[in-house]
Amino acid sequence: MLDLSFKNTKTPKKGTLLIADPFMDEDYFRRSVVLLCDHNEESTFGFVLNNYLEVDLHELDENFPDIQARISFGGPVETQSLYYIHAFQEVTDCFEIRKGLYFGGEYDDLKQLLENTEEAQNKVRFFLGYSGWSEGQLEDELKTNAWMVADNLSNNDIFDTSNDHFWEFCLEKQGGKSRMISKFPLNPSNN
Repeated sequence: MLDLSFKNTKTPKKGTLLIADPFMDEDYFRRSVVLLCDHNEESTFGFVLNNYLEVDLHELDENFPDIQARISFGGPVETQSLYYIHAFQEVTDCFEIRKGLYFGGEYDDLKQLLENTEEAQNKVRFFLGYSGWSEGQLEDELKTNAWMVADNLSNNDIFDTSNDHFWEFCLEKQGGKSRMISKFPLNPSNN
């Protein structure tokens, strides 16, 4: 018999991705991919990468440079706040998630980079809200195989907002039976 169970074999850490179980029935996280921006013994936070909103940045800040950025729903916490990740170490007060990938920092620095460098718009992601886990919560979810931890996706993959099948893409990159799991229908009775 073929074992198609969804199992995690990696440890979560800052800069890794969480790929949701194909049958997770949670509105915020159904078939989601979450970038972990920080993970320690006390808490974890990150952003859902593949849940896009139909919101223009100019609706949020009319002084923001005119870039064609897709905004993601980062998670159910602090949904009235705008967050961002980027590739610019020179943004004051940002912190490194992993090599070449940074969180936050001075908003005006980021705006100036985007105004002065056309290529910069492909190296930034925006989120309304974030995803958070309290002490031990993520570990408990991993024990129930709610998530698979992935560490083999590039920063370019993370910055790419054109892939509307990102969950499937991430699972396929894990190889083996994950490729087959990526093809599972959302509702197995539709098979």
